[in-house]
Amino acid sequence: MTSHGGQYGMHHDQRLLPAAGLGLPPPGADDLQGSVEAQCGLVLNGQGGVIRRGGTCVVNPTDLFCSVPGRLSLLSSTSKYKVTIAEVKRRLSPPECLNASLLGGILRRAKSKNGGRCLREKLDRLGLNLPAGRRKAANVTLLTSLVEGEALHLARDFGYTCETEFPTKAVGEHLARQHNEPKENSARKKMVLATKQICKEFQDLLSQDRSPLGSSRPTHILDLDIQRHLTHFSLITHGFGTPAVCAALSTFQTVLSEMLNFLDKNSAAGNPGKTSGQESEKTGTVRKTSEPLNKDGKAEKTE
Repeated sequence: MTSHGGQYGMHHDQRLLPAAGLGLPPPGADDLQGSVEAQCGLVLNGQGGVIRRGGTCVVNPTDLFCSVPGRLSLLSSTSKYKVTIAEVKRRLSPPECLNASLLGGILRRAKSKNGGRCLREKLDRLGLNLPAGRRKAANVTLLTSLVEGEALHLARDFGYTCETEFPTKAVGEHLARQHNEPKENSARKKMVLATKQICKEFQDLLSQDRSPLGSSRPTHILDLDIQRHLTHFSLITHGFGTPAVCAALSTFQTVLSEMLNFLDKNSAAGNPGKTSGQESEKTGTVRKTSEPLNKDGKAEKTE
């Protein structure tokens, strides 16, 4: 699956690579988790890091907060995804502003003894405020329950399945047959080409999305006016949205290409028939003109 990395609109820092920014814990991750939990009296510094009061030990937002078992894996192949401090902060910030109950469910602490209190205390040690009785700001969807690593894993599997299993050829040819009149052929080809161009421009835009995901926070390429809307969509879908839309657009592009191939073949198949008909007409004309003429200049009929 790692061979399908940089597709579907993901920045290279956002790919699903083991121990990268997508949730698969590296060796010794439990030790790292323990070191974070051992930090006491931590507050956020001005640079977004976490620093111990009265000390010099710094815990960055990219440090591991906890490891979470996947919700969508089969029992025989359960994966664990790492959750960074930065990701937890994103869940507590707009547009979601999750409360303790929902955040505990995401981090799989809802059923543990005193899970909510322990989670709130741990967040408080890291300088992240989670007030009691807080109301969520966004509608809850199935994607809300996924950590970013699993959401990106789902998006990549969706993209790979679209690429390998969606019947692009059959769909493209079926759509092309619906308007198969010779007089429409040229106009339809122009429409398909124009659609492909608009679709490509949309794909190019999404490929420049630099929303923060996992432990990565890439430098923005797009103007803030459009990037903030893409970031909102990414935050709501926990990173699933943009790669999934890119996968759908890539599939649509392939369908359009299959339509063009069918229209081209249909045009090529129609031209020889016209050529044969024209040659027959010419042959008939030659035969008529080759008949002997009488004295009045009229062709004589031969029996």
